[in-house]
Amino acid sequence: MDRTDIGRDRLGPDGDDFYAALMDAHEGLSFEESARLNAKLVLLLANQVGDLETIRNVLAAARDA
Repeated sequence: MDRTDIGRDRLGPDGDDFYAALMDAHEGLSFEESARLNAKLVLLLANQVGDLETIRNVLAAARDA
């Protein structure tokens, strides 16, 4: 995946459901607990992606945004 493809909507109408699920996962957590959840989520999703070049491109795009 090149960096021009990063951020393209791949969820379509499910994006709203994902956002709701993400907010539900954070419900009732302290700031620190929420930060830990985000870190765990990033690591789990990185393992799902499984390609270091893609992960590096996504990290760079997120930092530049």
